[in-house]
Amino acid sequence: MQRFISDAEWDDSKINKNYCNLINEDMGHPDGVVIFDESGFQKKGNNSIGVYKQYCGNLGKVDNCQVGVFASYASTEGYALIDKRLYIPKIWFSDEYKEKRSKCKLPNTISFKTKPQLAIEMLNSITDQNILPFGYVLADTVYGSNPDFIEAIEQKPDLTYFVSVPSDKKCWLKNTFVSKKKDDHKNKIKTKENFKKYQEKPIKLIDLARNINKFFWYKRKVSEGSKGPIEYEFSRKKVIMSKNGRPDRNVWLIIKRTLDKNPIYSFFISNASGDTKLPTFVWLSGLRWSIEQCFKETKSELGMDHYEVRKYPGWNHHIQTCMLAHFFLWHLKIRLGEKNTIYYSLAN
Repeated sequence: MQRFISDAEWDDSKINKNYCNLINEDMGHPDGVVIFDESGFQKKGNNSIGVYKQYCGNLGKVDNCQVGVFASYASTEGYALIDKRLYIPKIWFSDEYKEKRSKCKLPNTISFKTKPQLAIEMLNSITDQNILPFGYVLADTVYGSNPDFIEAIEQKPDLTYFVSVPSDKKCWLKNTFVSKKKDDHKNKIKTKENFKKYQEKPIKLIDLARNINKFFWYKRKVSEGSKGPIEYEFSRKKVIMSKNGRPDRNVWLIIKRTLDKNPIYSFFISNASGDTKLPTFVWLSGLRWSIEQCFKETKSELGMDHYEVRKYPGWNHHIQTCMLAHFFLWHLKIRLGEKNTIYYSLAN
C-alpha cells in the first residue's frame, strides 16, 4: 500500500478526467459553482514535501504544516473536491533544500507558484477539460485580492466571479475620466486624471458600509441551519475599485452584515451583469460553506489529514483517494434520494 501511494506511477490527469466525468453524471448543473480555498495539514517533522512554518487555517495561526490549494464543485445535487495542488513555499526551491526535494521526489518541472497562481492553473485545467458545467467562481480574500486571479476569470467570458475582499480595500462610487490639458508655458500636452466631485479620494469599504442608510439594507435568508433560517442583511452598489490610488475595475460591491447590535461586515466583488438581482448575490454568498464542508468531512470521516507519506507523489495520491472516497459517499447519498441542504437553491 505504501509503495502504491508513494512510488507507483499513476496517470493523474486521466484519473482526474474520469473523476470529473463521474461528478458530472451525478452533480453536473448549468448553474454549478467552482470554489477555491486552501486547507492546512499540521506536521511535527520537517522532512515531508512542502512542510514549513506557515499559516494553518485549521489552527488559526502560523505553525509547521503543509498547505493544499483546492477546487471544489457545488450544485443542487451535492458538492465535491475536484482538484488540488500542494503549495510549496519558496524556500523549498533554494539550494538549501536541494537534497530534500530529491528525497521527496519533487519533479524538476515544478517551480514556485503562489496560491492564486495554483488556483489559476486549476481553473484553466477545469475549463480546458470542458466536462463540468459551471457559471460561477467563488474564492476568499487570498484570491479575490489578487489581480492575476481576477483577470484569469475575466478572460473566460461565460464566467461570473463572486469573491471576498478585505474591509480596508478602497473604492469610488463614481466613474473617473481622463482629460488632456495643454501647458502653454512649455507647449506640451499633459494628461491629468479627474474625478467627478462625488468624493475626492477613494474610501475604505468598511467606511462606506457603515455610512449606508438603514433603508438600503435588506434582510435575506442565506440557508437553513439546524436551529432555523440563517439570515443576514445585504446591500449592494456599483463601484470603481482603487488599485495603488488609481481607478481599477468597475464591479458590483456586495456587503453582508450580521444582525447583531455591533454587526460584522463581509465584502464581495463581482463582475455580474448590471441587471443582476440581489437574490443571486445572496445565493452565492452562502455557497463557500460547501468547500468547508468538504474539508470537514474528508478529514473527520475519511482521514484526509491522517497520513504518513512524505513524498510529493504520495501527498497527491493520498489526497486523490480521499476525494474519490468523499464523492463515492455523495454518490450513494444521491442514489438514496437524500437532499443537498448546503446548496440553497436560487429558486428559493
